This record gives sequence, C-alpha cells and structure tokens, in this order.
Amino acid sequence: MQETTLTPSRSGFWSDLALWKKILVGMILGVLVGAVMGPDAEMLKPIGTLFINAIKMLIVPLVFCSLVVGVTSMQDTRKMGRIGLKSVVLYLGTTAVAITIGLGLATILTPGAGLNMSPAETAAVAKEAPTLVQTLLNMIPKNPINALAAGNILQIIVFALGLGIALTLCGEKAEPAIKVFESLAEGMYKLTELVMKLAPYGVFGLMAWVAGKYGLEILLPLAKVIAAAYIGCLIHVVVFYSGLISTVGRLSPVRYLKGLVNPAAVAFTTTSSSGTLPATIKAAREEMGVSKGISSFVLPLGATINMDGTALYQGVCALFIAQAFGIDLSMADYLLIIMTSTLASIGTAGVPGAGLIMLSLVLTTVGLPLEGLAIVAGIDRILDMARTSVNVCGDLMVSVLVGKSENELDEDIYNGIEPAPAKELA
Repeated sequence: MQETTLTPSRSGFWSDLALWKKILVGMILGVLVGAVMGPDAEMLKPIGTLFINAIKMLIVPLVFCSLVVGVTSMQDTRKMGRIGLKSVVLYLGTTAVAITIGLGLATILTPGAGLNMSPAETAAVAKEAPTLVQTLLNMIPKNPINALAAGNILQIIVFALGLGIALTLCGEKAEPAIKVFESLAEGMYKLTELVMKLAPYGVFGLMAWVAGKYGLEILLPLAKVIAAAYIGCLIHVVVFYSGLISTVGRLSPVRYLKGLVNPAAVAFTTTSSSGTLPATIKAAREEMGVSKGISSFVLPLGATINMDGTALYQGVCALFIAQAFGIDLSMADYLLIIMTSTLASIGTAGVPGAGLIMLSLVLTTVGLPLEGLAIVAGIDRILDMARTSVNVCGDLMVSVLVGKSENELDEDIYNGIEPAPAKELA
C-alpha cells in the first residue's frame, strides 16, 4: 500500500499574485483609503513604519556582509579596482545627465514663474550641509563598530571594502573568516525574502498616510514642480537608462524595464534606496542574471553614491526657487549646479529626506535663498518617491552593464529563457 503525503494547498487569488502586483494593490487601496479617511489615515502609518523598520534592520548587516563577500569572491584585487572604477564613472556620469534633464525641464515648464516671492515671506528650514572636504574626511571610520551601530553607510562601505581586500590578500589563512561572511550573507538574503513578504501591507499603510496627509489641496499649487520631476524621472529611466542598456550593453531594454518593477515599487513607497537594497539585489540576480560577485559589490556602492533621481530633483527645485524669487541664473550657475550635485551625491545617504540636505548645499553654492526649501519641503515626500525610484533603477542599470562587460551576466536569465528540460530515458 502506497503512502500518500498531504501538502497544504497554497492556491488562491492573493497567494498566486506576483509580489509587484500585491504591492500595486496595496498602493491603490492605500490611496483610496487615505483619500476617504483624510488626516485620520495617520492611524495606519504604524503598519508602514513596521515594514520600514524591518527593512532598516537589514541594511547594515546586508551591506557589510554583501560587500565583504563581493570583494572576496573576486579573488583578483585588480579586477575589483577595475569594476569599482567602471561603477563610479557610470554612477557619476549618469548623475550629471540627470541634473541636466531636471534643469532643462524646469526651464521649459517654468514652475516658479509668476510667484513673485521675496526671502522675507518664508522661513528658512535649511540645515548646514557638509562640505566636500568634510565628506571625504568622514569616509574613514575612526571606530568601525560605531559606524556599524550608527548606520553610517559610507563608512561601512569603506571598512567592508578594506576588510574584503585584506581577507583576499591573506589567502588560505582567511578562508574560515570568508566562509563565515558567506554564511551570514546567505542568512541575510533569506531574512530579506521573509521581510519582503510584508511589503504589500507596509505599502498600503504608507500610501494611506501620504494620501490622507497631503491630498490634492497641497499638490495643486505645486503641480508643475511635481510634473517636471516625474516627467524627468520617466525620461531618465525609459529613454536614457534603456538607451544605455541597448547601445552599450547590446541587451533588450524591455527586459530591463520588466526586471526593475519590484524594486522600483518598493523604492517608490519607502523612499529609501538603501532600504530597497534587498529587493534590488534580488532583482539583479533573479530577474537580470547579474552574478553574485558583481551585484554584491556594485549595488551597495550604488545605494550610497548613485543619486540620479535626487540630482534631477535638485535641478528642477533649484530652478523653481530661482524663478519663484525672480533670480536669473547664468550658464556658469547652471554648470555649478551640475558639478555640485554630482560631487555631493557621493556622500548623500540613501534615506528618506536626504535630498533636502543635498538641495541646501546646491542652493548655497549658487547663492539662491535657502528660504526656498520651505516651499519644497511641503511636497518633498511626493518628489522623494519618484527620485528614489530613479536611484534604484540606475543601480540596476549599472550592475547589468558592469556584469556584461565582465562576462558575469547570465543572458539566459536576463532574457527570461527557461532551462531546457532533461530528456527522459526510454
């Protein structure tokens, strides 16, 4: 008599939905509930906060372990330097293009024209931004344990890179330590998978809160700013990123756009490129075929220094503030904005609200009134959603191009080709 094993049925409408579809449902329901409840929707914010806290729990150990494993898996320090150089050049180059797009759209749409504001009409909300020299000096942690505890991502990256290089140079003596980091990294990937199952519910809570708090009343007066930022973000991803994938990588841009749906949705709602890192790594490996070594090195690096969406937002907002206060900018000012935003992106944390600090640095550099930040702050959350999504899409694009250039991109996975089934023996 044959034994039968019973397995619980998991079929059902909700369980059969792909993660991105669940997230989309959560977003739509959140907006509807927030619109109906109004300010009372803030009572749903803890659901989103719970999800964000779970994501934040992953960031430091995931970045640290992923980078150490990524560096040690290369074995060749020259290869690591080559990949790092390619990544940084691509990240900074695309950032310069992004802010140029933002400036161009703000020039065409003139969102601040006709406001005729004066500095005395608003209150300054700027915080003192660190200088480039301070940012460079602060990259080296005086105490790595403090950097890990404080979640200073830039310092963590520097320490992880240094430790990874040292372990690689140690050879066989370092193999036990490398295996420990590999085991920890695998544990973090599994924990990430579990946390991501909470995404649709967290997204629902966050979107309900945003819709209830801001509503159409606060969006309408600044509709041009929002439109310019969102149009710019779409152009940058759909035209520029896809164009690079097609021309430089010789890959299908459609497959790239399909693969970024999940991480872009998470980035849109959490407004944290660092917090979206678990979803970004998962998409890079499983949807786009980027190798473990490349994704573990390029993506955590991009979560810190790639701020394309933030740079584009700064281009729009800087010109909006100049127009609102009736200040004419010269071509030299435009170039200064591009250069400052590109360099400042290196030290900007990938967390919600970091763009306002970076914007204050840009405004100060070109002599625009910092009082303008008070205007932008009201819709910063709405803009933050779009710019964070672009940051994450850029991280994925660079990982694909670097992986292709290093022959560490599985094009069968990228193109969605299923492995051929094994032939049955007669």
